[in-house]
Amino acid sequence: MPRYLSLIRIEESDALAGGPSPELIQRMEKLMEEMTKAGVLLDTAGLTPTAQGTRVHYEGGRISVTDGPFTETKEVVGGYSLLQAKDLAEAVEWTKRFLKVHEDHWTVTCEVRELMEG
Repeated sequence: MPRYLSLIRIEESDALAGGPSPELIQRMEKLMEEMTKAGVLLDTAGLTPTAQGTRVHYEGGRISVTDGPFTETKEVVGGYSLLQAKDLAEAVEWTKRFLKVHEDHWTVTCEVRELMEG
């Protein structure tokens, strides 16, 4: 079965403004347990804030390194989920369920892409 990476993009200010509520964490844990039992969720994790990150950029044969925070970035990758599903449609359905556990004040976008195997 194909594997899909769901890149979880968030408005970093949402996460920094108190982080996820206990209710959100509870709903997330329940969904993750269901996805694991269904054999869909292979791995998942959140990422630390951009203030704790470093960007390494390559252009024109040169490498540059920039420490966070990255002020020009509003929307950031806040985490990921590695899914195994029969097709893209199934991976998207699970991703929709993930998005629906969030409260209305969150702005979350997931980009779901199939992994190239081989």
